[in-house]
Order: sequence, then C-alpha cells, then structure tokens
Amino acid sequence: MTITPTTTGAGAGAPDASSAPRDGKPVATDLPDHLLVARATGMYIARIQPQYLADTSAAVAELARLRRGAGKRAHQVQDLWGVGGTEELARILEVREHFFRREYAEEAVFLASTLWALHQQSGRDTGMHDRRQNLGGAVRTLIRLKGASAEDEEDSPLRKRLVRVGTAESLDSVAVRLREIVLLLRGAGEPLDYARLAGQLYRWQSRPDRAGVQREWGREFHLAAASAAKKAKPSSAGSVENAEAIDRSLAPDEEYGGYAAGE
Repeated sequence: MTITPTTTGAGAGAPDASSAPRDGKPVATDLPDHLLVARATGMYIARIQPQYLADTSAAVAELARLRRGAGKRAHQVQDLWGVGGTEELARILEVREHFFRREYAEEAVFLASTLWALHQQSGRDTGMHDRRQNLGGAVRTLIRLKGASAEDEEDSPLRKRLVRVGTAESLDSVAVRLREIVLLLRGAGEPLDYARLAGQLYRWQSRPDRAGVQREWGREFHLAAASAAKKAKPSSAGSVENAEAIDRSLAPDEEYGGYAAGE
C-alpha cells in the first residue's frame, strides 16, 4: 500500500486547510521524519480515542475494523486502506518537500494504529494511548503488576517477550510479537504511547537506524527499574514500597527526548 498525496487547489502556494491537521494548526514540516510519523499517529488517535470512549458508533465501528489489521502489514488488509492514521500521514506528506521513506511511514502508522485499536478493545474508562508510557516501561510495569520480585524481573517471561521484539529480523515478526505484548497490556489495563512507538517503528525499518531503536527499548526497560528504585519509600515497618514501575517524569517531550532521536 502506497499513499500518493493529492494536491488540492491551484498553484503551489501555502497549503490549504485540507493539508493541515484537523485542529487547524500548521504542520511543523521541519521536524525529522520519524517525528512526523509520530505526529500523524498521535493526531489520528487523539481524534478517535475520545469518540470511542464516548461510545460513538462510528468510532466503535472503526476500531472494530482496525483490530482486524493488528499484527499485520498495511498491504495485507485492503479494507483498511485510508483508515488508521494514513489520512493524517497523507496530509503531512503533502506539505513536506522531502520524505524519502514513505512506505516505512505507512507501515509504522498502520501498525501502531491497529495495535492501539486492539489495546483499546472493550475499554471505555481510560484511553490506552498515553504519551507518558513507553514500550520498555509498560513491560516493566506489567512485570511488577504480575507480582515479580526485583530479583525475578530479569528472568521474567515478559522481559523475554520484549527481547524477542528487539531481536526480530523482519517487520512481520515485530508486528506479531508486539501484538502478543499488547494483548497482555490490555488485560492489565496498562497504556502505551503509540505515537512514540510509531516513530520507533519507522526508524526500525531502516537497517542503519535499527540498533538505535533496539537500544531505546532496552533503555526504556532499565530506566523504568532505576526510576522505581529511586522512588521507593521505606514503610513504617522498614520494608520498601514501590510507587510505580516507571517514573512518569521520564516521559518524552514533544521531540521524544534526546536519546529517542537516535545515537
């Protein structure tokens, strides 16, 4: 599946409203490509998630369609062409002069959007897209929720699932392995930043950038442990009580943090 941005209106002047985000704000086209991919994904979910939580019939139907693509490639589900953030991506690409890896962008937005739809299934209380929680931190939180001790965390099957994502050699394998993790996160009600994940998936598809993304996932996992230890407070009995498995203050800013842009 390849998105071919269409040009509306006459001439090559400033973009019209059809090529801008739905909130009317101009797209920051000087951002790195992976951040534009993250932006497109975040714009789409920010538009649909509140509608789904409000039980809007159109949003409920759209997520049901999206779930059929979870763990698959964009070209494999023809029914989802033009759904799941691809329209937002097309508007961004329309005003971006140079975007060299369009197919990578389409795959990343599609995979992140469909995984979010799977994660959000049947949940009406809280949005499962949350910019404060990265992939490594979400897995670490899930390990803690399962009751693993600090000594057992490194040998946890959940950690091994994250390692399998990091060591995958094809996007198909990454998609399937992420789907497995998302199903576990859904069961625990633990959210995930799908915009950040989309940007990482975009970079992962480029062999020179892949190692940087793999390091990020590992760093997110270890930072979650470090922040939990830092936030641990002694109880009245002298034992240690952990507040959270990830320090929310470590959440990425609009640019997803210095380390997230690659090394």
